[in-house]
Amino acid sequence: MSNVDVDERAAGAQLSTTPAEEPPSGPALGVTGWLRWMWRQLTSMRIALVLLLLLALAAVPGSLVPQTSVDEFAVAGFKRDNPTLASVYDALQLFDVYSSVWFSAIYLLLFVSLIGCIVPRTWQFTGQLRARPPRAPRRLDRMPAYATWRTEADPEQVLDAARTVLRGKRFRTAAGDGAVSAEKGYLREAGNLVFHLALIVMLVAFAVGQMWKVEGGKLIVQGDGFSNTLTQYDDIRAGTLYDFDDLDTFGFTLDEFHAAFERSGPQKGTPREFRADVTYWEGADGPEREASIEVNHPLTVGDSKVYLIGHGYAPVVTVEDGQGDLVYRGPVPFLPQDENGTAQGVVKVTDYRDARGERDQLGFVGLFTPTFGLDAVRGPHSTFPELDYPVLSLSAYHGDLGVDAGLPQNVYQLDDRKMEPFEDEDGDILREALRPGESLELPDGGGTLTFERVERWASFQVSQKPASGWALGGALAAIAGLAGSLFLQRRRVWVRARPDGAGHTVVELAGLGRSESARVPEELGRIAGTLAGHAAPPAPGTDEAPDQAPDEAPDEAPDEARVRGGDAAPAPDAGRDPDDGPDPASPEDPADDRPRS
Repeated sequence: MSNVDVDERAAGAQLSTTPAEEPPSGPALGVTGWLRWMWRQLTSMRIALVLLLLLALAAVPGSLVPQTSVDEFAVAGFKRDNPTLASVYDALQLFDVYSSVWFSAIYLLLFVSLIGCIVPRTWQFTGQLRARPPRAPRRLDRMPAYATWRTEADPEQVLDAARTVLRGKRFRTAAGDGAVSAEKGYLREAGNLVFHLALIVMLVAFAVGQMWKVEGGKLIVQGDGFSNTLTQYDDIRAGTLYDFDDLDTFGFTLDEFHAAFERSGPQKGTPREFRADVTYWEGADGPEREASIEVNHPLTVGDSKVYLIGHGYAPVVTVEDGQGDLVYRGPVPFLPQDENGTAQGVVKVTDYRDARGERDQLGFVGLFTPTFGLDAVRGPHSTFPELDYPVLSLSAYHGDLGVDAGLPQNVYQLDDRKMEPFEDEDGDILREALRPGESLELPDGGGTLTFERVERWASFQVSQKPASGWALGGALAAIAGLAGSLFLQRRRVWVRARPDGAGHTVVELAGLGRSESARVPEELGRIAGTLAGHAAPPAPGTDEAPDQAPDEAPDEAPDEARVRGGDAAPAPDAGRDPDDGPDPASPEDPADDRPRS
């Protein structure tokens, strides 16, 4: 390794904000030494990138596996259809990825790593911002980008002009020892710091959002309403620090739900429009306002957002018991099972008397098809999600529904362990397919179920997520900081002017960036062209001028009057004279332009 390489690597510490890592000395580290080593490893950029990658990989199961916090029904369906795999997923916490122990561990380690990385780096960068550009090296001609010529202008005149030109190009300048030192590109490191700080802001915002969030779901049949109180929710989940007294006071009514589907072509059945028209109000006595809620276009009320997340059909049925009394009437939401709207549901009647006047309970297991179809493989199913030919297929049971035990039940499923099916004349389970307006007669005068019409329902998610704006701001700042660190370049330029003893002034320019780039010699060439064209024109008869147009990079130049850049390599001992001490102005290693912390 040449002396100039040693000098450049040693001087790299002046530009870099990387905290120094000294290898531990001695055969044994001891407890303190190992803790210090582990801390340095955790706060290194290498580990931070590994943790960031692990966090991204850990989030993948959250997109592939149904999450309890998003859709409990989907999780229940997955467990029902895949009992063996579901037990494995439960053990690995894959149904609750974002609150799992392993995801939280990666998240916290990344947070600590970024904090330990950014704090010392910020202090070092702050010190660099206050520092003046370093003095010019003794041998500028050994720098990767170099220009020189002779002029009749005085050295002070040349230096004053150079300082003016460099300041006009937004360089920070300092003069001394017959030279001008200049430096720019501080925003590169600032971009790195902004990127890291933005990641911390995003992590903090994510943590705050998880601890103080609340999300609840509500299924509403067209024409019904909702008030934002705890008892009105079908299901609700909150962060560990959320207080339900902080729920926003508002309510809304689902006036009408609109849905449209593609009716022909290869995309037949594809949804084209989902829209819920609602009337909402704020506060107990707030004025009513009309609004429309669409997918990805929620209704914002106070700090809450109301999202449209699902829709379906609710057959309206009436049930008369064996005494001729009306014991049930209303819409029954059925849950869709496929993209064509095939839906399952249950009608439960708790207050019922048979033909002999004895108390009993009824349960009807139903399959609703908006556009009825039948084949030998799938049986009854829907062929299109619109109400082109609605059919309600029912099986009837009687007995104990289990609702009197006080245990929670799924309203969309029938617990038939204590129930018996009604039988038809052939001894089979009583089944009937009904069109709107048709009725199912129970055996032995047990009563009647009538399918009246079909209503639509929509499901909504009401959520409060604090710090969402901080998370968005952090993401935008991270993008801006990353762009700055990638596209900006830290570089230094030195200009020296000295008399040559023959009545002329020798002008030397040198430049160096943190990484090899054509921009450094191009920029140096433009500076040289500006000086040579105005304040320091080449002396007549010297044949020495920068072979450089103001807006072009140099191709070739005479040995003595040249602008050198690109692949030109410095010779050994280039940055300083052999008898000079360590040169504080030597640039950092151009090849080492990796982001470090």
